[in-house]
Amino acid sequence: MELYTSDSSDTDSREQKTIDFGRMNLDVGTLEDHLSSPHKGLLKTSGDIETLLLNHNRLVLLPRMLQQFSNLKVLDLSSNALTQLPDAICQLPLVTLIAKNNLLTNSSLPKSLLSKQLANGHGAYGTSTLKELNLSGNQLLHFPEQVTELRQLKYLYLGGNKISSISKDIWKMQSLHVLSLGGNLVNEVPEAVGSLSQLQALVLCDNLIENLPMSIARLKNLKSLLLHKNRLKHLPKDIVALKNLTELSLRDNPLVVRFVQDMALKPPTLLELAGRIVKASGQRPGPGDLPRTLAEYLNSANCCVNPNCKGVFFDNRVEHIKFVDFCGKYRVPLLQYLCSSKCIEPEEPSRASSSNASNASSGFMMRKVLLG
Repeated sequence: MELYTSDSSDTDSREQKTIDFGRMNLDVGTLEDHLSSPHKGLLKTSGDIETLLLNHNRLVLLPRMLQQFSNLKVLDLSSNALTQLPDAICQLPLVTLIAKNNLLTNSSLPKSLLSKQLANGHGAYGTSTLKELNLSGNQLLHFPEQVTELRQLKYLYLGGNKISSISKDIWKMQSLHVLSLGGNLVNEVPEAVGSLSQLQALVLCDNLIENLPMSIARLKNLKSLLLHKNRLKHLPKDIVALKNLTELSLRDNPLVVRFVQDMALKPPTLLELAGRIVKASGQRPGPGDLPRTLAEYLNSANCCVNPNCKGVFFDNRVEHIKFVDFCGKYRVPLLQYLCSSKCIEPEEPSRASSSNASNASSGFMMRKVLLG
């Protein structure tokens, strides 16, 4: 997978503007001692510091002294024992906030991640400079709705929590390049995800997802789509529109473990049989020829996707998995609906012979997309 990095890592004088207190076994008290003692290595004033690394310590809370770093852009709090992110953290001009692998819950987060500005003596929420937010490996049970306020956010990492659903307001985050939600309990992807026009990487692996919305096909800039370890039985057919997709991981899904070739078809009702005959005959009953309910039923007919079949179906259909070319490189399984099992098209002779001749090559390509 392509390595996505934030703009915050682009600084010529990073070393001079960085304090690294990582892996020092610090608690809140000893951290305050370090921050308040000039001889501990703070060669610059706190206003000059842009990066503060506090990762891999024993911090349960954050000291109030953090507010003195008025120009802080990068704050790494990963791998501590934090149970709370104070509201004051939103007052810092952060571009990158990394708080992964802590003990944060939904109630641990500020009610708003926007900076709070005073207007006429009253508090009013303003904007945020955050472009990267990492809350992976915590104890979140719900998608934090506060993050949808962050209109400038490009990288959002929420993997390794217990989130069961994605906010339907995700469409507000139009600057998102990476949305990572792997290792959660997500069982449904909302249509709103398809509105993230700048999205380049969508990580939904290791969840409980059974279906993807058709809106996924609108993610024209998507390069990486990780779906392994879910419950997917098929992909939406419009996924072939993702011409920029270079990585598609599907391993450990039912569509890989057990391909569905021909599902059981229940006998059609007399109503369905009559409807098919009427549609196949080409007759067009007038407004007064049939009751309104029957006329609506006839208008609900679906055409069989087999181009050699002119038939239709209503409620009774055959679900079939067909492998189709994807971006000229892979063949992926897509669900199609047929009016009869007789409409399942055999593989084209030219393709069949070519796949037999180069079985190893096609098998490699199949593994590349399906097994990730």
